[in-house]
Amino acid sequence: MRHKNLPGLATATDIIFSYHQDSKHHLNAYAKGPDTIDWSAQPVAFRHYSNTAVIDLPFIKDSLTVKYDDLFILNRIKPQQLTIATLAGFFELSMGLSAWKQYGTDRWAQRCNPSSGNLHPTEAYALLTDIETISDGIYHYCSDEHQLEQRGLLNKVTSITSNTPGSLFVCLSSIHWREAWKYGERAFRYSQLDIGHAIAALRYAAACFGWSIEIQSHTNTDELDTLFGFDRPDDFIENEKENAEVFLKINTFDNDNTKIAELTNKIKSIRYYGKANILDNKHFYDWPVIDSIETATRNPGIVEEKNTGNVSTYPDIKSSSSVEAATIIRQRRSAQHFDNTSIMSQDVFYQLLDKILTRKNIPPFDLLHVPACIHPILFIHRVDGLAKGLYALPRNNSAVDLLKTEMRDNFLWQAIESCPSHIPLYKLILANSQNAARTLFCQQDIAADSAFSMGMLAEFKNNIIDKPWQYRDLFWEAGILGQSMYLEAEAHNFRATGIGCFYDDNFHELLGLKSDNLQSLYHFTVGTPIVDNRLVSLSPYAHIQR
Repeated sequence: MRHKNLPGLATATDIIFSYHQDSKHHLNAYAKGPDTIDWSAQPVAFRHYSNTAVIDLPFIKDSLTVKYDDLFILNRIKPQQLTIATLAGFFELSMGLSAWKQYGTDRWAQRCNPSSGNLHPTEAYALLTDIETISDGIYHYCSDEHQLEQRGLLNKVTSITSNTPGSLFVCLSSIHWREAWKYGERAFRYSQLDIGHAIAALRYAAACFGWSIEIQSHTNTDELDTLFGFDRPDDFIENEKENAEVFLKINTFDNDNTKIAELTNKIKSIRYYGKANILDNKHFYDWPVIDSIETATRNPGIVEEKNTGNVSTYPDIKSSSSVEAATIIRQRRSAQHFDNTSIMSQDVFYQLLDKILTRKNIPPFDLLHVPACIHPILFIHRVDGLAKGLYALPRNNSAVDLLKTEMRDNFLWQAIESCPSHIPLYKLILANSQNAARTLFCQQDIAADSAFSMGMLAEFKNNIIDKPWQYRDLFWEAGILGQSMYLEAEAHNFRATGIGCFYDDNFHELLGLKSDNLQSLYHFTVGTPIVDNRLVSLSPYAHIQR
């Protein structure tokens, strides 16, 4: 398939391979980025629209008492009705603020959904119908004020749902400039990882109310841009335009059979409101390659059935956390430093791995088409009873053979006697891997001082060769896996950090990879955090009186 919108009539797949290679970091050179960063001129942290109706959302405070463990037990949480209160709680625990941090005169927000560099290119929009006191339409969620801004007013033929008084769809978009301001050409990668984290954050929040989520993977990206008003040039400045990423159906009741085709057919017209605020008055750099890769990876709207083959059956999840889900979600942080003497128990380590296996109907991986395509390679530093070294966790049945074929012939591939039999953990090589991890993770100590760190290998070439839009899907799965690791670490009194800076091909060389069949998309590290007591933590919404 030729890509008609780009010079030279390059195929979309050619563009992806070229971008992915050119945006890699190397030991002797980083991917192209800005020469200098003016931290005093960082883009405005929050998107807003002028001249729109605004709806103040209530706070859930401490009213949600669902336990974190309950999220992983099928049918444990009874679905709650979609109301303005539950809608508000859903956004508060997914895209809302979790705290403010202050050091001296500097003050910045932290959110439930993490972001590379805390730059937050991801925006959330809701398509709402038949909800009390809210006009049917499209709304932008403002995380700083916990409000809905009415972006579009819906004029529909009939009620979209027939069995319940409400429906909720969510569209996530990216403002790539937010990441490109700091990271240059690699920004598209980070924006996609952030989408994965946001998808998972929405899934965990939905589970708190007994809801499920379906990714509308067949939805045409161009149509999403039109539906949510992202293709309206007068509403955005050119360098800060938004691009639709993913469309999500939130199933708020058991017999919710609303289809997206039915929804769009019943929408007669939308009247749009508002102009987006300017995030950055100075755009010193231009990264046209980001527009190229964004265009090349758009979903054309091809309907596909879920691949339900080659899926392992795992026993029910066993966990030991009795903490409330909202507490775990709100306390998630990215560790800055780790205690390099603390040891993680095997039991906790195996629980962390168990949570990132794909199970049907269990969040967050029930969102995905199966089987899993992301497979962690782990650097074990300090896990009680496990020898230091390099390990592999293939997350689908056929991945073992794939990894064995692609990686070094002299790897051991030994099963771990102490590991639960359903967790496919394999020992590759015994060695002190701390220095290797530190080097490969862009010389960062947090990769070596942790209990373990990992690189996430993606089944790459075969997934995108005929379906270039799945380039985004692979990053989303990596981000979803990362969000799971974040929350599970918090649930066991550890902390995690996602790492987007790593030396791609040097990591591949360590593993003996010689083709594009496998590529590393994301790195991660988990350990005991060292808390910086100089930072003052402030309540996320103390500035708002409702």
